[in-house]
Amino acid sequence: MSRIGKMPIAVPKGVKVDWQAPLLTVTGGKTVLSRRLHPSIKVELAGETLKVLPPDEGHGALWGLSRTLVSNMVVGVSTGFTKVLEMTGVGWRAEAEGQTLKLSLGFSHPVNIKLPQGISVQVDPKTYRITLTGADREILGETAAKIRALRKPEPYKGKGIRYEGERIIRKVGKAGGK
Repeated sequence: MSRIGKMPIAVPKGVKVDWQAPLLTVTGGKTVLSRRLHPSIKVELAGETLKVLPPDEGHGALWGLSRTLVSNMVVGVSTGFTKVLEMTGVGWRAEAEGQTLKLSLGFSHPVNIKLPQGISVQVDPKTYRITLTGADREILGETAAKIRALRKPEPYKGKGIRYEGERIIRKVGKAGGK
């Protein structure tokens, strides 16, 4: 039995759930999220709660995963998700212009990133902290990972783009090894 799969999902007011097997559509505010679940997964809507029912034999690992995906959809349309990236580097800059994020990361050219639909960005003009918000947790995390991959934090000086609260394990340089 899956401990995660057994837990019911609370559906807040203003969120509408439509289950047409195997397609689940969650609507809230101005956001609509749809996901095709595995055919052996069943979703049961009872009043203010959603329950993901256990699948047939042989697909037990899908139960907890499906429940988490459905829960992320409900939370995404009701409150949304946020990822914050911090930049550490001399002369590095970030600027948001519509659905484009313009970065100066010490390369010979600026880097322009076109953000996916549903993801919005804000940049603090003093600290250059990049705040990404969106309803789809999967796309939000993927976008943040692509931005971070442009300049991963390096272990010697700590320069790079990191997630807020991410701890970088620092290494001792060549001279400090003795």
